[in-house]
This record gives sequence, C-alpha cells and structure tokens, in this order.
Amino acid sequence: MEVGSLPVELWRVILAYLPLPDLGRCCQVCRAWRELILSLDNTRWRQLCLGCPECRHPNWPSQPHLEPPSWREALKQHALATRTWTQNGPELQSSACLLFFRRRKDRRVWHVGPGCEFETLRGALGVVGPYDRVVLHPGVYEEQAEVALKVPVELVGLGRLGEVALLVCMEQQCPTARLCNLVFMPPWFSTVVYKTSWGHVQLDNCNFEGAQLQIRGPGTCQARFCSFSQGSSAHLLGVVLSLFDSCDFSGSDTASVTVEGPPVSERNWACKHLAALARTFPSCGLSEHNSSPKGHPAASTGGHQPPGGNVKKESITIGDWKRRTGVDAVCQRTVIEDGWSDGERSEGEENRDEWGANNTKKHFTLEYKIPCDHHGLSHLLNPRPDGSLPLSSSPDPPSMIPDPLTLQQELNRDPEAHMLAASTLGSILRRCLFRDGKGGVHLSNYGQARLEENVFRSLNYAVRCIQNSTIVMLRNEVCECRASGVFLRLSAQGLIAENNIHSNGEAGLDIRKGANPTIVCNKIHSGLRSGVVVLGNGKGSIRSNQIYNNKEAGVYILFSGNPVVSGNHIFQGQAAGIAINENGRGMITENVIRENQWGGVDIRRGGDPILRNNYICYGYSDGVVVGERGRGLIEGNQVFCNKGCGVWVMSSSLPQLLSNYIIHNCMYGLAVFCRKDPENIEGREGQENFNEEGELFAWDSDLDSEDERHSARRSISVALVESNCMSYNGAVGLYVKSTEALNVFANLINCNRGLGIAVLQSSQLTRLATNCILENGRGGVAVEKDCRVELRGNGIYENSGYGVSFSGNGQIVENDVVGNRGCGIQVCGTADIKVMRNRVQPSQGCGIAVLGPVKGVVHDNILFQGHRDNRKALLHMDPGNESCVLRNNSILSCTSVPPWVMENPPPRPLASSPAGLSSSQYPSGLGISVTTRIGATVESGCHSGSMFCSIL
Repeated sequence: MEVGSLPVELWRVILAYLPLPDLGRCCQVCRAWRELILSLDNTRWRQLCLGCPECRHPNWPSQPHLEPPSWREALKQHALATRTWTQNGPELQSSACLLFFRRRKDRRVWHVGPGCEFETLRGALGVVGPYDRVVLHPGVYEEQAEVALKVPVELVGLGRLGEVALLVCMEQQCPTARLCNLVFMPPWFSTVVYKTSWGHVQLDNCNFEGAQLQIRGPGTCQARFCSFSQGSSAHLLGVVLSLFDSCDFSGSDTASVTVEGPPVSERNWACKHLAALARTFPSCGLSEHNSSPKGHPAASTGGHQPPGGNVKKESITIGDWKRRTGVDAVCQRTVIEDGWSDGERSEGEENRDEWGANNTKKHFTLEYKIPCDHHGLSHLLNPRPDGSLPLSSSPDPPSMIPDPLTLQQELNRDPEAHMLAASTLGSILRRCLFRDGKGGVHLSNYGQARLEENVFRSLNYAVRCIQNSTIVMLRNEVCECRASGVFLRLSAQGLIAENNIHSNGEAGLDIRKGANPTIVCNKIHSGLRSGVVVLGNGKGSIRSNQIYNNKEAGVYILFSGNPVVSGNHIFQGQAAGIAINENGRGMITENVIRENQWGGVDIRRGGDPILRNNYICYGYSDGVVVGERGRGLIEGNQVFCNKGCGVWVMSSSLPQLLSNYIIHNCMYGLAVFCRKDPENIEGREGQENFNEEGELFAWDSDLDSEDERHSARRSISVALVESNCMSYNGAVGLYVKSTEALNVFANLINCNRGLGIAVLQSSQLTRLATNCILENGRGGVAVEKDCRVELRGNGIYENSGYGVSFSGNGQIVENDVVGNRGCGIQVCGTADIKVMRNRVQPSQGCGIAVLGPVKGVVHDNILFQGHRDNRKALLHMDPGNESCVLRNNSILSCTSVPPWVMENPPPRPLASSPAGLSSSQYPSGLGISVTTRIGATVESGCHSGSMFCSIL
C-alpha cells in the first residue's frame, strides 16, 4: 500500500491506533513509512510514553513542564533501561525483553492478593521459579520477619502507584531482581526495606516512605522514576557502580544519598551493562560554549589580549564611564585626608607665585627644548608599529578583555579533568531532584560519585564530599541551601563543571582541610554570603567560572587556603571581588574582576597571594586594597576605571607591586596610607563561614608555619613599588602618607590629573629612584615637611606645575628635571637636604630655588636656561640663608654652542641598571625596563584603611 494513496494527515489518524509492536513493524516497511511513523512524535509516541505504567514524564521530577526533544527517543531509552535486569547470563547478550521471555517457556505469572493464588507475598516467593513475575493486587502487604529473595524475580504492583504498599524488609540473595510500581514502608523492626550485598536490583517507579535502601558492593542498583520521601534515603557502601535516574528525594533527616567506602575490587555481572547504559547519556560536559548568565554579560572592557585568549571588543571611553557613574565631581577635587587636597596648595607653596610655579601671567615656551624623549621608559609611550597607542599613553581606557574559556577548552588543556569528565564513577545520579531536607549527597571514606543534571533545592547542604572521596558534578543546579551549597573536606577531590550554584545562605562552594577539586565553567551567583570560600589548607583549581552578584566576596581565601584562581569573571558583587585574609594565599591569575561594590581584590591580615595578569576594572571603590599586615606579589595586572583609587596600600603591609598598569582610575593611582582598619571589621570577618552547621572548627592545627609558607617567596622587608605604569588617574599618581619605609623604583607616572608623586608623611625613608614622572596636571614631585625622602635617578619632565617641591629631609641626586612649567627644584622650609648632580631646565621660573632657612648643600648641578626672556634667576637662594652651601653648579645660557643634549648619561631614568645594582625580572607581557632596586629595612608602624574598601 502506497503512502501517497491517502493524505498524510489521514495516515497519522489511522496509525495513532496502532500498538507499539505494530508501529515498530511499520517502521521497517520502507523509508517513507518510517518517516511517517516518526512524524507521530507529539501524538502517538507521546501517548505511549506517558501511558507506560513503569515510568513517568521523561523530565520528572525537576522539569515535568518541559517536553523532551523526542518522545520516541524517551520511550526507547526507557525500554533499554528496563531490560537491564534480564541480561544476566551468556545467552542474553543482545536479545529484546520479549524475545528473552519467549525463550524461557517456563516463565510464569503469579498473582498475590485477596481471592488470588496467594494472599501473602512470602507465600508467593516460596514457590516462584527463576525470572517469574509476581503481580501484587492493590492492598497493604506486611511481613513480621525479613523476607529473602533466593531466585531472580520480578515484583510488579497492579494499578496506580500507591495502591500497592509493602511493609517488609527484603534481602536479595540472588543475582538479579526487579521491583516496579510499589510503595515501600518500613516494618516495625527495621528501617531498611531492601538490601543486597552481591546481586543487582532494578527499581522502576517505586516510592520509599520513611525507609532506607541499602546496597553493598559488589551489589549494584538501578533506580528510575522513584521517590524517596519522609526521611527515606539510599546507602551505597563500597558500590562499584549504581545508577539513579530521574528520582525524587525529599524531606531527608540526614543525607538523601550516602556513598561510603571505595568501590570493591570484585564486580558483578550487571556492571558492564550499567556502564554501557551510562554511556548512552548525552556527552558530559563537552559543550562548545559557555554562555553568559542572563542579564549579566560576560564581557565589558579591559586590557590587551593575552596570548591564546578569547577577546571580546567593546567601545567604551572614560567619558562614558564617568557619565554612567557620576564621578566627574570626585575627579575634579579629590579630598581623602583631612587638611590636604590635590586641588589645594600643600605646605611650602606660599612663595611659589614669585617663582613662577602656579600664577604666571605670561606663558613662556621653551626657546630650546632639551630632547629627553629617549629615556629608559620611553618605549611605554611611543606608538606601536600598527599606529595604536600603548596603555600607558592612551587617553582612553582599554577596550578588550578575555572571555572565559569553554568547558571543552578547559578539558583540552587539563588531561586529568578530561579523564574525570569521561569516567564512570561508583554511583551515578542523573536528573534527580533533592529538596526540602537536611542533605543531598554525602560522600565519605574514598567514596566515588557522579552527579549530572540534578537539582538541589531548599536543603541544609547539597553535596558534602570528605575523606579522600572523589566527586564529578556536571550541569547541576544548587540553590536555596541554608548553609553552603557544596562542601569539600579532608583531601576530597573531583571535577565540578557547568553547574548553576546560586541563592545559597552561605558560600556556594566551601573548600577546607586539604580538599583539592577542579572547579571550572560554573555560574556561582546571588549568594547571601561569598561565592567560593577556601580556608583551612584548602586548595583547588577555580577556573573560567562566572561569579557574580554575591553579597560578600566572590572568592574568599583565608586560614592558609591556597587555591589557583584563574580565568574567572568575578563581577557585580556587593562586596570585594576576591578577598585574601588571615594568612590566605593563592595563585590568582588572568581573572576579570569588575563592577564590584568594594575593592576588586582585598588583601589583609597576613594574606599573601600571587596576583598576576588580572583585569581589575570598573569597580565602585578601589581596584586593589592591601590592608593591615597584607603581603603578596601583585604583578602584571591592569587596574583601570575604578571609582576610587587604583591601588590602596596600608603602612603595615609589605606588598610587591611589579609591572602593573594602574590607569584611568577616578582618584589616586596608588595611595599608601597609615590608617588602621575600622574597629568593627574584625568582628564582621569572624563570622564568615567559620561555622559549619553549628560546629566550630579549631583552625590552629591546620595552619602552616610561617617558615614553610614563605619558603618559595622572595623575602622583602620594605614595601616595593617597581616598574608600574600609573597614568591618567583623577588625582595624584602616587600618594604617600606613611610611617614606614617605601621603595618606589622604575615606575612611569604620567598624565595624572593631580601631582605625579605627593609625599605628605614619611617618618621612615621613602626612596624614589629611576622613575619617569611626566606630563602630570600639576607638579611632578611634592615632599612635605618632616618627611624623609630620597630622589635618585628620576626623570621629571613637562609637568604643568613645578618639577620638585621639597620641604622635608633627604637627598635629590642625579635627577633630570626638564620642561616643567614652574620652578625646576624648589627647596623650602627647614629642610635638611642635599641637591647634587641634577640637570635642570625649567620652562619658566627658577631652576633651583632655596627658600627659607634650608640646611644642606647644593652642588654639582647643571642648570640650563629655557627662555632668554625669563628674568628669574636659574639658581636662587634667599639672602638671609647662611646654613645652605652652594658649590660647583653650572648655569648654561641659550647661546651655548653646540646646543646642549643629555648624552652622558642619556636622559633619566636610564635604560639599564648602574653597575653594582641588581635588576628585576619581568613577565614578557609588560615590557618595562628595570633600572634600580634599593633595599631598606622597615620597622613597625601604624596601619591605614581605604575610605571605601574594607573586608566583609
């Protein structure tokens, strides 16, 4: 019969009456008939799938409102799964269920119930033969003693689920058994209703109410469309392989599923069939994309593209950012410390009008400009070969940041994670719903489990993995837990990938006591505390996740936590992006940390991370905060467009800031302060994730010794700021108000709206060496009274105010101060100072001015006249000063022939280190030449705190 003889619609109506076997035969007629049968997916196939008494909706229990991609495929998967228990024996390798049962001529069906062959289940089980079917009619069947299954048997409840209830305790002593459409309730003498220690049991569409299922290896279990309610649970002890598919766990008193002990070495016959069935599931974790969370795009703006990274471009200017956040007023007149503003004159400027620093009626241009463009840091200012400007000289903020890697990319570069993603571990739970109970899944004592596409909701905790256990979590949803979502303890490990972890009462993931999981490509968001917390010697690799909109730190590391945090997007948090506290460590690399309410990265109280090559941007406070007793290596980061300071450092901390771009921030580029943390901060920190369900842990035993912690880190005794670019910030480039020593070497400080460097308090020695201080909106360097400062080997060029204003004690040695609009070097007050071997050319005003009762010596300096009409003396000292010595200084006029050029040495800072001084090593991504490093000691002093940033 030809299909075309009738309309297709009519054929579909006719074929809708065919049973399943006839539909299968019609599929084998020809290709046209097959296509016609397949087109019945939403009609006849749907009806057959939902009418099967052995299964429920394919997306039950978590998403019953969603239709499956194919009803026919769902029915096929169900048919394959329901015959697993029948495949025990060498003659049954590929036969279908019906052929298998037909082959066994002696298979019988027994009926149990009032008026049937047997009235009790025990009586029927006493006479059944292998693979017989026992049909239980509606009713309640109770046994007063344990019932043993000695031969393979199938127990099926007749009618709707719930009409057949068993109050029994069964022990399986045979190779295989199947239970279908039954309700299990515990008898009076035991809460365990079913147990096996060596056979395989298949559970289809069963309910467990207040009961326990116990499987002990090498026994195996396959449960589909089952409900575990009213405190029911499944205990898997040493199980080699088990499979729970589309089950509902609710109201548990402890954990809904407990996996304990390593898989036993012995395997039963069902293991290979369960493994084959597990491999028919959709490929785990190999999706080709990692989409952004809805309403939170994964990329905004950032710096240059790292090698091999995915980059998303977006056109954003600093004007757009200011209009969006309303920061213009903040940038115009920034006031942070009482009594000083970058918009006001600092102490010692009273006489500057006379010397041409700030109130010049006539603007002079240099008649002969000394060329100084080829200093040691000039390569950071020159256009690239393609004509684009480098970050340090571009008036616009960076416009590119890397996208997070997809899971497939992460697995390709991590063979161990790839092996875990492809492996079949001891207990597999797929598409299950865990809700309204104490716990979801608990693994202990080398247990192994794999969780795919499950939903954990409204529990105390979703997953707890302890004692060297291994877990693989793929594409699960973990939400609304009262404590943390996922706990990992005591050397637990595994792979946690592409999960949606959100809205939990504590941290989304809590890693402690040597746990070392791989956490990749998850969405961790909307938590009431932190996103991820790592403490108590916890480790882990946290990569390519999207962590956003958490009320506390996106990633919180403390108590010797030492994870690798790489390639994540951490954004729109209501506190810090990453917080490292209480001796926390960690390798924090290549993350995008943006739009957080507090500091992008906050390091305090012994925190000692490596912070390298991150993008820290568009925060509503400071970019990086190094608070009280903070340490760490902060290297190669791009810190830009933050509403507060780029980097905030407290006096008592010892960070190393190397090769960072600190640009386009609305307040100071780098601020070093001496203010203590607010008193209430310590109390608030103490509440963060220390207690686990009421249990207080003693962390002292978990902490490493200080010697061990710092054995691999270069030891320093003075905070170090070296080879950074501090450009286009809204106030002072480098602001220092500290009571401890500070080394500032080889930095480029240019085009900031305020001063280049301001030192307002420095009781210990601050060394400013081999820096380039260029084209800042006001002066180059300002040093207030009572400060101890050494300026050596710097290039101070073309700033809009004076070059150097010095009111403190120290030295100004071997600097080039050229092209500044005001006075070149002004020394005033009661300073005790040496000004030696400098080369000075002011644009207007005096070259070197000594004002007031200054003590010291000014000798061997070279001063060059910038304009022949400048009436100011190039070298001036107040007539009443008898305590300052002027000796051996050279003054060159504009008529000098040949024109003066800085050749021996070339313009400072020099491109190479002077003899006898050590050099630093820098990553290839930031080409800052190293000039000088000078060591110094630091003594104890006071602490300070950001006006915006504080930990938790």
